[in-house]
Amino acid sequence: MKPTLFLLAAGMGSRYGGLKQLDGLGPNGETIMDYSIYDAIKAGFGKLVFVIRKDFEEEFKEKIISKYEGHIPCEMVFQSLDALPEGFTCPADRTKPWGTNHAVLMGAGVINEPFAVINCDDFYGSDSYQVMGKFLSELPEGAKNTYAMVGFRVGNTLSESGTVSRGLCTANEKNQLTSVVERTKIQRMDGEVKFLDENEAWVATPDTTPASMNFWGFTPDYFEYSQEFFKTFLSDPKNMENLKSEFFIPLMVDKLINDGTATVEILDTTSKWFGVTYPEDRQGVVDKIKALVDAGEYPEKLFE
Repeated sequence: MKPTLFLLAAGMGSRYGGLKQLDGLGPNGETIMDYSIYDAIKAGFGKLVFVIRKDFEEEFKEKIISKYEGHIPCEMVFQSLDALPEGFTCPADRTKPWGTNHAVLMGAGVINEPFAVINCDDFYGSDSYQVMGKFLSELPEGAKNTYAMVGFRVGNTLSESGTVSRGLCTANEKNQLTSVVERTKIQRMDGEVKFLDENEAWVATPDTTPASMNFWGFTPDYFEYSQEFFKTFLSDPKNMENLKSEFFIPLMVDKLINDGTATVEILDTTSKWFGVTYPEDRQGVVDKIKALVDAGEYPEKLFE
């Protein structure tokens, strides 16, 4: 069975402003998402599912889905603040979405096969889709609790324009994830990669530390775990009082590996990640994409 690619497209990009998913960065106005989908089709993915905001549906269909139809089947699901389990209501003043794992939950009704999750505004590179596509397509029928994550070297994922948020990872001798901790402020300082820890201190970490760039591989059992754990998350008064609290994928994964429910293999990749975290990053991304096109990695026009 061909795996599905699940694209998280509900965010507006808090720092960058506007719908960065739609920003044309390639030589013919291609978006980062166009390259992701091109790479995924080449790597053997058989279906696309997009999670978006409902009020963006028409524009999304017209500008985005129309491009890929005929190349690969596409579906849309919607993330909203009030999509909560029975018995929970969204605080009246909350405007921020519930986070990446809440977005993943929206796919529960339409994804019944192994699937990869990506941010649709991140450029992951063709090799990362190859390694994830191979992992998912080689899973035995009905596999459960055997997940994967593409591990990028943190030194290859930074922005020159400011701090970034990354899930920093540790692994065991089988190259399985043992912990992933979301660090919300990471940057290069004095030649070293450093993050701000819980005590507001800057801590150095090696350039080669695997970072989760939110490129995960799951099987459908992951939805059930997420539904249950989301209730636990919402039952904590702190998460309800803090209007910016988020149900991140690493939070769920960390629980599943720590209680021994699941394993997550870290898939090494030669790909370098890049993305537009800040407006100043944009030109650098345009230049990097042009270099890949010039080198023959991508055609001039992706979806004719």
